[in-house]
Amino acid sequence: MNTQRRGALAALLAGAVFGALALPAAAADWPAQKPISYVVPFTVGGSTDVVGRVLAQKLGDRLHQSVIVENKPGAAGGIGATYVAKAPPDGYTLFGGTISTHAINASLYKNLKYDPVKDFEPVSLIAFLPNVLLVDPNLGVNSVADLIALLKRDPSKRTFASSGAGTSTHLAGELFAGMIGVPLTHVPYKGTPPAMVDVSSGAVTFMFDQMTAALPLLQTGKLKLLAVTTKDRIALAPEAPTMQEAGVPGFQMASWQAVYAPKGTPKPILDKLAAEIALILKEPDVQEKLGKTMGMELVGSTPEQLRDLMATEIPRWAEVVKKSGAKVE
Repeated sequence: MNTQRRGALAALLAGAVFGALALPAAAADWPAQKPISYVVPFTVGGSTDVVGRVLAQKLGDRLHQSVIVENKPGAAGGIGATYVAKAPPDGYTLFGGTISTHAINASLYKNLKYDPVKDFEPVSLIAFLPNVLLVDPNLGVNSVADLIALLKRDPSKRTFASSGAGTSTHLAGELFAGMIGVPLTHVPYKGTPPAMVDVSSGAVTFMFDQMTAALPLLQTGKLKLLAVTTKDRIALAPEAPTMQEAGVPGFQMASWQAVYAPKGTPKPILDKLAAEIALILKEPDVQEKLGKTMGMELVGSTPEQLRDLMATEIPRWAEVVKKSGAKVE
């Protein structure tokens, strides 16, 4: 072997050794060291919680390590997001992010305690979710037009619930108020289930939320679906009109679910997680539970694709927040 080739080989080997040494010890044997925490920033039973528990079980099986779901609700996901933003970037803390935590909150909250871009590493876009307009079946309205008429004539009915200030369900209500020209009072909750309970009892007039979370109460007749917020009708409720069909032109939105890790988490871990999640979302039982049964449009992206989505969603929702005038301290 000539001197030049020996030198090149030595440089290559040195680079390989340096690369191995540069890889954090936590990444070298990840995830063998300890269980992984999957933080859900909303209450048990909501869409983010359902997604998190499905992924936790499946990831645990595939990675041969326990993945434990921790619910840390509050501040439209901000409490859980702040917790994860401060966690060690070692691959042992994951976050169930949403359109709220990683797009809307950036412009809605005046003093946000985390930065959705600077404090997190994108892992994978899990799914898009249709939102629906829900009311108490005993409210006496059978269409969006009926609801608008009620809100215009009866000030005592001008309330809407959401799963928290700053969530997509909150912004949907603000958009609706602006489009119909009726001032409405927002009633925020610490998650979807308690909000739906109060809407189903008539304590709050209406709410927008994901179809996934609404299904159980719709199936038992405790809630009534008036319309969907997507561009087209959805397979789970083909009889329900879109908001545009129901007489609110230009009203269109969909929520999304994603997985993140603390900033600085090694890229090999991020890529491994994204690859495993993409495979999980193709499994028949997951397709059945999250796709067919709950109406989610499953994706399973790369970290880069999720980063690109955020780059378009953050400014888009900033414009929505500006037009609606919504602000949260």
